[in-house]
Amino acid sequence: MDILLTAAGSYGDVAPYTGLGARLRAEGHAVALAAPESFGPLVTAAGLEFRPLPVDPRAPAGGRSSLLAKAAAFVDRLGDGLADAAAPGADLLLFSATTAPLGRHLAEAMGVPGLDVPLQPVAPTREFPPVVGGVRSLGGWGNRAAGALARHAVDRLHADAARRLRARLGLPARPRRAQRRLRERAGAPALHGFSPVLLPRPADWPEELAVVGNWWPHEPAGGGLPAAVEDFLQAGPPPVFVGFGSMAAGEGERLGDLVARALRRAGVRGVLQSGWAGLTAGGDDLLTVGELPHALLLPRTAAVVHHSGAGTAAAGLRAGVPAVPVPVLADQPFWAARLARTGAATAPVPFAELSADRLAGALREVLREPAYRARARAAAGAMAREDGAARVAEAVAEFGSTC
Repeated sequence: MDILLTAAGSYGDVAPYTGLGARLRAEGHAVALAAPESFGPLVTAAGLEFRPLPVDPRAPAGGRSSLLAKAAAFVDRLGDGLADAAAPGADLLLFSATTAPLGRHLAEAMGVPGLDVPLQPVAPTREFPPVVGGVRSLGGWGNRAAGALARHAVDRLHADAARRLRARLGLPARPRRAQRRLRERAGAPALHGFSPVLLPRPADWPEELAVVGNWWPHEPAGGGLPAAVEDFLQAGPPPVFVGFGSMAAGEGERLGDLVARALRRAGVRGVLQSGWAGLTAGGDDLLTVGELPHALLLPRTAAVVHHSGAGTAAAGLRAGVPAVPVPVLADQPFWAARLARTGAATAPVPFAELSADRLAGALREVLREPAYRARARAAAGAMAREDGAARVAEAVAEFGSTC
C-alpha cells in the first residue's frame, strides 16, 4: 500500500513516527511521512519519503504569547500543508494526535481509510482527567465530563481551519458537532502508542480504542554514540542524564548553572542535552550533548532528569533507569504523575519550583533508594515484551486486505 503518515509538533511528536514508518516500509509498503520542514533529515534517514509541512513549532505566535494563541496559529497553517502533502495520493492515511482533527477531512475527500495512531490518550474516560490541564482527579463523572469539554475545545480550535480545508477539498460544509457525532457513530479505531505499563487502557473506552505499546524513533543499524560521549561514559561512574527537550527555550545558561550545582551537590557526573533551552555547563564532570538516541545513551546512566514528555518518559522506563520528572506544561504533569505512580520516579518537581537544592535532594533520593531502580527495571522488562509498531502493522495489513 501507499501510506501517508502525518505528524506535527516538536521532536517528541514526530520522531517516534520515523520508527513506525520504517517498520511499515519493512512490511513492503511505500511510506511517506509529512512533518514540519526541520525534520526532513530525520525522516529521510529512516528511509522514508519526506513531505514537508509549513509549520514550525518553535516559531513565535505573531507577538501573542499564550499557548492557545500559538496553537491557533499553528493549526491555521497545518490544513493547507496536509492537503499539499496528500496531493500525490495514498491508499491509507495515518494520523498523530496533532494531525487527526484536520487529516480526517482529507481521508473523506480522498475516499481512503484513515487510522488514528496517537501518542497520548485523547478520548474521555472516568479513570483520569484530560492529559492537558491538570492531574487531580475530578471523580469518575467529573473526569469524563472534563474529557468531553477538552475534546470540544480541540474541535473549536480546529473549526476555522477545518472549514477552509473542506472548501478547498470540495467537501460540503459540516458543523463540528455533526462531524464529531458522525465519527463516534462510525466507531473509528485508534491505536495508542504508549505502554500500558505507564498507563493501562481505560476500562470504559469502547473496544475500538486500543493501547498497543510504544513505537520508537528509528535507529540506523550499527549506529553508536559519538566518541566524545563514549570517552566520557567510560571515564567514570554512570552519569545522570538531564534534558528538557523542547522546553525552556533561551534559558540554557540559567538552567545549566542550576543543574551543575545540583549534580555536584548530589555527588554525580552529568550528561546535559542542550535541547531548545540551549542547556550547557562546563567542567570535567559534565558533558553537553546534542540530540542522541535515547536507546543507546539512557541504559548507561544512573538516573534521568527530564521534562516528562511522553516519549522521554517512556524511553527512561524502557532503559530501566529511575527518573526525577520536572514537568513544564501541556501533558507533561500528567506523564510525570504516571511515572511517579509506577514507583520508578520520585514525586514530580514542577519546573516553576525547580532549584538546585530541590533537584539535588531528589537526585540523592532516587540514587540512594534501590527500589526506584528495581521498579524501573521491572517496567523495562514488561515493555520489552510489547511491540506497538507490530500492532500497527497488523492493523494496516487488515486495511490492505479490504482495499
